Amino acid sequence: MRWAEHPKQNTSMKIRNRRVIRFLARIMTAAFRLLFIFVRIEVRIAAPGICPYGSTGDQRFIYCAWHDGIAGLVFPLPGWKVAALVSQHADGSYVADTLEVIGIHPIRGSSRRGGAQAMRQMLEAAADYNIVIATDGPRGPRRTVKEGIVFLASQSGRPIVPVAFAARRAVRPRGRWTDLVIPLPFTKAYCGAGAPIHVPQGLHRNELGPYRVQLQQAMDDLQTYLDAVAEGREVKIPQPPEIDWQPLRRAA
Repeated sequence: MRWAEHPKQNTSMKIRNRRVIRFLARIMTAAFRLLFIFVRIEVRIAAPGICPYGSTGDQRFIYCAWHDGIAGLVFPLPGWKVAALVSQHADGSYVADTLEVIGIHPIRGSSRRGGAQAMRQMLEAAADYNIVIATDGPRGPRRTVKEGIVFLASQSGRPIVPVAFAARRAVRPRGRWTDLVIPLPFTKAYCGAGAPIHVPQGLHRNELGPYRVQLQQAMDDLQTYLDAVAEGREVKIPQPPEIDWQPLRRAA
């Protein structure tokens, strides 16, 4: 019997054993951390006290990221008190276990599965943790802000800080989820944190639209800025004009 006679047959194998998943997560974490030892990282922030790579004091933020840049924003971290939203999809188990190895508290949920429960957990976690959300999620649309992160900011009272990642030389393996940006060894990479966006508390869901648009513009401007810097062009973000970007070298 030929494989061609069954074109819809799924030949992929899912790993369900928790011990195996945790072992693979540790291997992946070690591999990425080894990689980032050989990557020169420069962090650029729009304002003091918001940097995800250092202490934020008593302030807590919601960090908004793109899904394809999450590796560059997570693995170089020296350690921070943060919780992250992870999809309830089966493949999310690998991500959740990897985050636990790094020291990030995973919260499982998505807009399709477990969304209400995840929102409750994030609201509880926001009291003590910074929250990081890849707003476009694993299923996209790519680099499109969804209203869930704006709703969380309105309910929790926490400002949203746009964050992004770019590298001079990188590979982008295409997968079922997204084209994850993986910097090549000995290249230079840039992590950026934009000015905090304050969302009024207690907004109804039909009032979130303007703030979603504002956040979308901020994320697009930040990514454009970092991409330009990674290409060797020093530019300034056009909006908001009062932002004065200050380079901050990561401590050795």
